[in-house]
Amino acid sequence: MAFESLTEKLQNVFKRLRSKGLLTEADVKTALKEVKMALLEADVNFKVVKQFTKAVQERAVGQDVMTGLNPGQMVIKIVNEELVNMMGEPQELPIKPGNDMTIIMMAGLQGAGKTTTAAKLAGQLKSKGKRPLLVACDVYRPAAITQLQVNGQKQGVEVFTMGDRQSPVDIAKAAVEHAKNNQQNVVIIDTAGRLHIDENMMQELADIKAAVPVDSTVLVVDAMTGQDAVNVASTFSEKVGIDGVILTKLDGDTRGGAALSIKAVTGKPIYYVGMGEKLSDLEQFYPERMASRILGMGDVMSLIEKVEATVDKEKAQEMQKKFKKMDFDFNDYLTSLDQMNNMGGIGSILSMLPGVGHKAKELEGMIDEKAMNRTKSIILSMTPQERANPSILNLSRKNRIAKGAGVDIIEVNRLVKQFEQSKKMMKQMPGMMGGKGGMRGGGFKLPF
Repeated sequence: MAFESLTEKLQNVFKRLRSKGLLTEADVKTALKEVKMALLEADVNFKVVKQFTKAVQERAVGQDVMTGLNPGQMVIKIVNEELVNMMGEPQELPIKPGNDMTIIMMAGLQGAGKTTTAAKLAGQLKSKGKRPLLVACDVYRPAAITQLQVNGQKQGVEVFTMGDRQSPVDIAKAAVEHAKNNQQNVVIIDTAGRLHIDENMMQELADIKAAVPVDSTVLVVDAMTGQDAVNVASTFSEKVGIDGVILTKLDGDTRGGAALSIKAVTGKPIYYVGMGEKLSDLEQFYPERMASRILGMGDVMSLIEKVEATVDKEKAQEMQKKFKKMDFDFNDYLTSLDQMNNMGGIGSILSMLPGVGHKAKELEGMIDEKAMNRTKSIILSMTPQERANPSILNLSRKNRIAKGAGVDIIEVNRLVKQFEQSKKMMKQMPGMMGGKGGMRGGGFKLPF
């Protein structure tokens, strides 16, 4: 979970601050020493940490904070604001309007996830009405072209390739002409990576930029490499020139130092962050939302956007009606499980809820993912008639379902019992389902 250890340490510091009625200057300095250590342990750049704690201390020991009604809360507010300042203003990857062509060159080291990220970005732009073209210019890494073709096919985006015997510069030039001839308005060039920074790689990137009018050079860096990611960004910025960064594997980085350091060290914005292996797991980077996650305050806006992007509105409305009429069945249960999975699973959802923060992993551990998979297997072993009408499930049908799912009949009985109890419970709660005694604003809204 991103920032897990940092969030936990900051939460403990803030808990102690909140417990004090009044704060002395010594209290603030002690708290900031702990914050400083937490940030350094999270692999945040030393100079950035120094600037950050200095800025917080200058504001936190002011008269308004020390004599305020809730000084502890005021210090937390200042920390939040300075975290946002550290990460900069949210910036979108600049894409030209209308049919004007935008050329994006992806750069980075091997293993950072550049090829997958290029396909993720193409999918994002396609969903916004653009017509992207992916260009396979990595002619060195075995299967790099095939990887891009497979991911491009999944996204429904064309991949331009001339094999691995042409020079990357010639491929890039031909791809731009192809895009012009086929009314494609975003060209995403996937360049070759290396195991480490070398002059040949840098020269090849410079040659591509000289041959085609690149609008944005986007560096893809692996968040899990911490300060190395920041050093790579600095080197690329100096030698090739970059316009922004996409940070991958942030979901697996419990420290988060790269996300907090890159903007302050390089002056370049983070456009997107990769939060999973799926092609849909690319989120726009919002410093305010990220600061909120770090401080354990959740990220409701990103959760809402994720729901809107992954949940079928018509299905959700149809399910809402079914729940109001108590007419839901196992098909609806299966749909809700699939939609939760599309949103990144229960862990991803929990991490965005206010007040959960670093406890997300702990809570996720209390929810048996294997049991959820077994539930899905049981439902998939039912016939369409049995899913639509659970009341027909007699002993012989349950035995057949248990064998089909590879589970004991006890688990089938348990699922059927839970389903029936859920229906009974909801019948006793007409207010929550939008009845006369319902909540203000139209009743209970389902989380899927």
